[in-house]
Amino acid sequence: MIPEILHEDNHLIIVNKPFGVLTHGDRTGDASIEDIVRLYVKEKYAKPGNVYLKAVHRLDRPVSGALILARTSKAHERMALQFKKHLVHKTYWALTARRPSPNAGTVSQFIRKDTARNTVSWHDTSGDGRREAVTEYKVLKHIEPYYLIKLHPVTGRSHQLRVMLRSKRCPIIGDVKYNGRAVSNPRSIMLHSRIIRFTHPVSKEDLMIEAPLPDLEEWNYIAAIGL
Repeated sequence: MIPEILHEDNHLIIVNKPFGVLTHGDRTGDASIEDIVRLYVKEKYAKPGNVYLKAVHRLDRPVSGALILARTSKAHERMALQFKKHLVHKTYWALTARRPSPNAGTVSQFIRKDTARNTVSWHDTSGDGRREAVTEYKVLKHIEPYYLIKLHPVTGRSHQLRVMLRSKRCPIIGDVKYNGRAVSNPRSIMLHSRIIRFTHPVSKEDLMIEAPLPDLEEWNYIAAIGL
């Protein structure tokens, strides 16, 4: 099934990644967004042979939202450089059952990934393979029983947003890996890449892409009440 296409041109395709789908292929052998969109391009444009299609960044499997894929190596290289220079601005929305204190702020911590367990720990000091992770956040609304939180990752570390909210004692709903409570669909967590802003790698146009929320009980509940 082809994911929702948010933007498409000769250099980039931006999709609304569904929760539960891999960004890149892994040892499970499950189809990834790269696989799915590569086949879409091959069929739509009747491309012979191999088709170049590569994600520029990554969303965790249970996370949904805006994801940029490059159709050319030049576009991928230029977008990767924008990410490296922190020129791509990403806004995520998360739902939690508790309110972080204070209501808004910037969190700087050092995180270390345990590859074997696919988990990340957070620390106040550097060292021992730890990398600095900086996140800006703001509570947008309290819609009982949820808190809607806007997140901007200044850095781009693995599980950065998930660990930051866990460290604030308000884990993301559905993120059982980090003590979040159960969710209506166990393949998802309530973390969504809502908006992504960047400069097009070829046209130099400033783009802002917004990804609609997934059709899930929790998101539908707050949408019905009003965002």
